[in-house]
Amino acid sequence: MSAQDEVARFAALLRELKGRTDRSYGQLARRLGMNTSTLHRYCAGDAVPVDFAPLERFAALCGATDAERLELHRLWLRAAEARRRPRGGAASETTQGPDASPETAQGDRPATPSLGEQPDSSPDLAAARDSSHAEEPGGGDTRVVSGPVGHSQGPAPQRRKRVAVAAAAMCAVLATVGSLSFLPDERKAAGSGAVGAAEGTRDSGTGGGAGPARSVAPTGSPSASRSPSPSPSPSARRGGNGTASKAPGPTGSATAPDDAPAGPPPLTWSVNDHAWSYGCGHDYVVAKPPAQVPPPPVPQDARTWAATQGAVHGGETLVELSVQGRSDTAVVLTALRVRVAGRSAPAPGNAYAMDQGCGGALTPRYFDVDLDKDRPIARAVAGNDAGTPIPAVRMPYRVSATDPEVLMVTARTEGCDCRWWLELDWSSQGRTGTVRIDDRGRPFRTSAVEGLPHYEYDTLNRSWRIRND
Repeated sequence: MSAQDEVARFAALLRELKGRTDRSYGQLARRLGMNTSTLHRYCAGDAVPVDFAPLERFAALCGATDAERLELHRLWLRAAEARRRPRGGAASETTQGPDASPETAQGDRPATPSLGEQPDSSPDLAAARDSSHAEEPGGGDTRVVSGPVGHSQGPAPQRRKRVAVAAAAMCAVLATVGSLSFLPDERKAAGSGAVGAAEGTRDSGTGGGAGPARSVAPTGSPSASRSPSPSPSPSARRGGNGTASKAPGPTGSATAPDDAPAGPPPLTWSVNDHAWSYGCGHDYVVAKPPAQVPPPPVPQDARTWAATQGAVHGGETLVELSVQGRSDTAVVLTALRVRVAGRSAPAPGNAYAMDQGCGGALTPRYFDVDLDKDRPIARAVAGNDAGTPIPAVRMPYRVSATDPEVLMVTARTEGCDCRWWLELDWSSQGRTGTVRIDDRGRPFRTSAVEGLPHYEYDTLNRSWRIRND
């Protein structure tokens, strides 16, 4: 039976075993720890493995019986033997002359290496490997056994010279590959060889930072060859490239470098500055006579109503501030502050009440702000639920994406037309910041109603009337 037939029978059994499983070549190759193309070459008869270990695991994955494993082992032996036969079909010895190439001194070897073995990259490496394993001393000549039949070589001095050249070539290749494997990734892309060996690295950072920052000189730069230990650059002294390298301060807190990007705040918020007391009571100052003012809106339409009438919050502004984190990481709200942008005389017009008197058993907790003070502050006030106290919000306060918080702020005045906004300080994972809370980019506005005509809406007559307080 020819060598091709032996290999074909071996490959046919591999394909039969593979057909019993629903796994692809890629799935089987991953389980066997080999390349998909290598396994496909075995099953196609293009290659024969040099050892039986991967075939044993292949048969186990495919559910082969003991008899089929024995048959697979027998066919593998015959296929491997057939691949080692000389191409001429007979066992013969060939005498090489002084100029013969190393390839003619070797028999046919398996086409594909076993698991973990890399194919020879040059004939010299192959000749050196086979020669190191198959030297046999002789009387006048030296014989190299490759496969079941040996081939006679030329004179011993010439063969030793070729082996020495091959070994030197192999050492040079291995040295180059080994040096490249220890280079940093950026150096592999920039260059190799002597240039890579001449370049060095340096550590930077301060104190007990998270770790040293690595700085590599550009390929071919003078500092790479002339200065083995250059002084760190200013960016390296700050932590390298302006990234998140931080040095702990005296109290253990981390401070970001000057050029570190701030990034977006870790929290989000929404504002409703047209909230009404108890959901029904509120006053607006409108510079129009009662006949030109439409009836009070429902609370959800208060913003639209006020915008169309040019209305200003009368006496107080109730701001409903919803705050939550952008992730499950906690964000600590450290302070809520008030900034007054300006004060002027109360706005002219009439005060229009949005209710006929309302109340409820629930008084939510809130922050009280007196805008008439020179330096107003947001003072936390406790709430009440049918006689049960609701504790006031105490800063610092923690929020996250799954734990939001609604903060109520009541800002009041009795003597000015005040323009103001809120500032909310936050802290999270070593970062701190302040967000401005305002009326869509403009300050909130609250005007006093003392001395102004006060109207309420008569639903029976569908008109505004003077309110008797």
